[in-house]
Amino acid sequence: MRGLLMGAADVVPGVSGGTIAFITGIYDRLLGALSAFGLPVFRLLLAGRLAGAFRRVDGAFLLVLLAGIVTSVGTLAHLIGWLLDAHPVLLWAFFFGLIAGSALWLLRQVPHWSSAIVLAVLIGLLAAAAVSLSPAVRFDGGAAALFFAGFFAICAMILPGVSGSFILVLLGMYDPVLAAVESFDLAALGLFAAGAACGLLAFARFLHWLLARFHGPAMGLLTGFLAGSLLAVWPWKLATGAGQLLPVFPDTWSAAQGTSAQLLPSLLFMTLGFALVWQLERRWGDPGT
Repeated sequence: MRGLLMGAADVVPGVSGGTIAFITGIYDRLLGALSAFGLPVFRLLLAGRLAGAFRRVDGAFLLVLLAGIVTSVGTLAHLIGWLLDAHPVLLWAFFFGLIAGSALWLLRQVPHWSSAIVLAVLIGLLAAAAVSLSPAVRFDGGAAALFFAGFFAICAMILPGVSGSFILVLLGMYDPVLAAVESFDLAALGLFAAGAACGLLAFARFLHWLLARFHGPAMGLLTGFLAGSLLAVWPWKLATGAGQLLPVFPDTWSAAQGTSAQLLPSLLFMTLGFALVWQLERRWGDPGT
């Protein structure tokens, strides 16, 4: 179930699968399993000790989680794409509630506050805001673009508050990757997966070390990332000539689009997303479960 939820989050620009891992209590275990990949594991594999290598990387946990993620991405990609076209405001409102609830939940995980943690929160907030407001950059869509899109997107996907799908949007690769998933284009998906595997193994180890050595500031940084990413999922945004999507007030958006801002239903969907996070935390939030 955690894998299904992570996969659903990773499909959507602005929502991070790392956030779901965090609020459902498996984030530390996930980073630990991913960072275990290294020379000792490859030595075990070369020696034919497959069972030992499997246990060292917490293979059962990773396989079940990956099965949930792949199942969710494969089944929800078309639905999410349709909802983004047919009901974008209500869908973004729901995700705004998810992110807001997750940010508040992360604030509760900071054990004690200090000037270093406050500074880390501000840095994360500004960094996520800068990413959210950045104009799109266009990759050429070729083989190298798919590989590097996977590399950068996976690094974002395991960070709570930074959406890998949103990084794909900024790189101009969201539509090509979503189309590859929907059409099951094995060549394109293979290149993307290869880049993702390289990025995952490189970044997970660093992030695991960072949380182990500097837990408080690292938690503050992740909290800032999450809060700053609210700009990316604000339901009412208008495009600029530079390719940016800037958040605006609902009445400004309504006047520019010539349609209703759907304010009341949007508030209801925000509340629903917020409540869902807290239900997830109540059900799975204990890291010992």
